[in-house]
Amino acid sequence: MNKTFSIILIILALGLIAYNVTLVDFENPFQGDSTVALIGIVASLCAIILLLIFMTSKKIQKKLNKD
Repeated sequence: MNKTFSIILIILALGLIAYNVTLVDFENPFQGDSTVALIGIVASLCAIILLLIFMTSKKIQKKLNKD
């Protein structure tokens, strides 16, 4: 997986976060569709973190292979 594809996935995850934030009812965040939106936000954040870890590990692997 190259860097461009990872960046596209991160942008898509940010878009999902933005969409799910619009679905959250901030007066009752743990009732109805707001719960699903909160789960979507957390899942997107996890995906971003995993992609960033993956990109960092690829950079480390590239540096180790150079030496």
